[in-house]
Amino acid sequence: MAPVLNFQEDFELIAYNSMGLASQAKYFVSVVTIEELKEALSFAETKDFEGLVINMALKGESIVKEDEAHVYLKVNAGENWHKLVLSCVEKGWGGIENLSLIPGSVGASPIQNIGAYGVELKDVFDSLEALDISTRKIRTFSKGECNFGYRNSIFKNELKNKVVITSVTFKLQKNAEPKVDYKALVDLLEDKGIFSPTIKDVSEAVIEVRKSKLPDPAKIGNTGSFFKNPIISIALFEELKKEYKNMPSYKVSNNFVKVPAGWLIEKAGWKGVREGDAGVHAKQALVLVNYGKASGAQIWDLAMRIKASILKEFKIELTPEVNIIS
Repeated sequence: MAPVLNFQEDFELIAYNSMGLASQAKYFVSVVTIEELKEALSFAETKDFEGLVINMALKGESIVKEDEAHVYLKVNAGENWHKLVLSCVEKGWGGIENLSLIPGSVGASPIQNIGAYGVELKDVFDSLEALDISTRKIRTFSKGECNFGYRNSIFKNELKNKVVITSVTFKLQKNAEPKVDYKALVDLLEDKGIFSPTIKDVSEAVIEVRKSKLPDPAKIGNTGSFFKNPIISIALFEELKKEYKNMPSYKVSNNFVKVPAGWLIEKAGWKGVREGDAGVHAKQALVLVNYGKASGAQIWDLAMRIKASILKEFKIELTPEVNIIS
């Protein structure tokens, strides 16, 4: 028997986006199984229109395999990312503790190759399963097939709108050695007298640092970092250093460095700017915020003017980290 789905018409999406933007979907439906997902896609094709938002609510996790050193954990796409991190930390499974408090779902994490404090999703990724929209068949993707890059993957490019991620399998460490490379984490842990941190110590430190710098989406609408940190040539960096002597950078290769987008935006005078309910966060210039009733168009207009400003002043083109749905 085919699943009976509750398609809701003219559905308000404000509760389903962390930016807190008011917008409506022509149709909305939550799916809890792959069969329901297939049914929802068939519904959209039958109606022959653009306007169905599918909320991936597939829940559950299972250990696929394990050995002395690793646990391979398969997690369905609808699970909350931060809750997964906390659960793994409590079980002593390491690798994703640096990614604590990142908002979103497990299914979204590979699309962006989410990362923070020296760790990216690809570092703990084993494989994922996705439903091919055209064939309605499940495909399995290895790490190599995902083409992971800095906040990037095949799912943001060649396979955008062609597959739906249904589960992700992580390769987690049983005897993890915490990765603490960022000065903010080191300083916080040392202030607490912790010099040999556990993965739980690292997770708690990351949460504390993030809360001190980033607004809570439940209180102020935001998507976290709005722009990627740009990678520029060493030649351009050296040219800019003549004027901006304190310009920070991180070596990427012998020819390129990464420059903090937040520093560029702040230096250009945008930090704390507010135009109506659209603004740049006062504590972290990389975060665009909705103070209440900003529209998507207002947030986007602000973002594009920031982008133009950075290009004019630094000859650096910023790229949005977020996916834009129009």
